[in-house]
Amino acid sequence: MLQVRHLCKRYGAEPVFSQVDLDVSPGEFVAIVGESGVGKSTLLNCLAGLDTVSEGTVRVLDTPITQLDDQSQALFRRRHLGFVFQAFHVLPHLDVAQNVALPLMLLGEPDLARVQAALEAVGLSELGARLPQQLSGGQLQRVAIARALIHRPALILADEPTGNLDPETAEKIMTALVDQTRAHGAACVMVTHSQSAAGRADRVMRLTRDGLHHVR
Repeated sequence: MLQVRHLCKRYGAEPVFSQVDLDVSPGEFVAIVGESGVGKSTLLNCLAGLDTVSEGTVRVLDTPITQLDDQSQALFRRRHLGFVFQAFHVLPHLDVAQNVALPLMLLGEPDLARVQAALEAVGLSELGARLPQQLSGGQLQRVAIARALIHRPALILADEPTGNLDPETAEKIMTALVDQTRAHGAACVMVTHSQSAAGRADRVMRLTRDGLHHVR
């Protein structure tokens, strides 16, 4: 599902990371850990084509996204990638159901039944009409998970999805993220500082300036 080869990101002459190699299969959940400032979020952005790479290639569904132009990258992301961010990034003027439905609307494929099923899958079936400001942090993160998965993407990218949550809520969020990713047969790459969250992954990799290293 995801193939990364010899990926390098520099700012000027200074490498953020280099020689990153990674393969992730459908249904596999990979956690990436590392010190603050080592470039974990930058790596996710490079995997998505949101940031340029200095060297190397990223292939998703055997498509070399690092070689696509900006418009082609945007269209590919819209169809095949899903994002879960620590800061949620829900739209405050849309209700819960509308936020979840947004990827389908952008694809021109509205489907109210699928939206309701996605809300039920993350335990929010009764909250579709609420606005984001009426929800807790854990509920907002479940909205973000449902939105990331609604269009059945091939690859899920999660950036510190439990970073703002208490331990009990974080555990529920990880269960929803793992269960829903596997239910859709997607590959998931998550960056995290949380040992508990990383413990839910099939593999854990540590990012350093000279690449990814197997932890377990």
